[in-house]
Amino acid sequence: MSINLGNKELLLDSESMIVTETDSKGIIIFASKDFCKYAGYSYGELVGQNHNCIRHPFMPKIAFKNLWDTIQSGKKWSGIVVNQTKTGGYYWVKAMVYPSQNQDGTTKYISVRVMPTKNEIEDAIKLYKTIQ
Repeated sequence: MSINLGNKELLLDSESMIVTETDSKGIIIFASKDFCKYAGYSYGELVGQNHNCIRHPFMPKIAFKNLWDTIQSGKKWSGIVVNQTKTGGYYWVKAMVYPSQNQDGTTKYISVRVMPTKNEIEDAIKLYKTIQ
């Protein structure tokens, strides 16, 4: 299934685990080394930025609305997401996002992303084309 998502696809390896933490407004407060590696940004460039700085234009806005509605209600969300790199490339992830609390009781969100299967990516592309 061919679709133009960007100039270069980066493939996660099976050992990679991308982890980020954001505050309640989606501002990145922690970025793992794997996140920096695949996104193409340094840690300093990412922390303090809104997590949507890596949002790929192919991703339907409704997918992120569903994500935010789910995690703000205290539940965990999972799905297949395509992200954009700093240089305009892209990479697919299987994401799980869940709410947590800081020591002071404020809400934060943790996202853990791993390599999706080829079938998961193909299914996501089919679905996202129908809801663009």
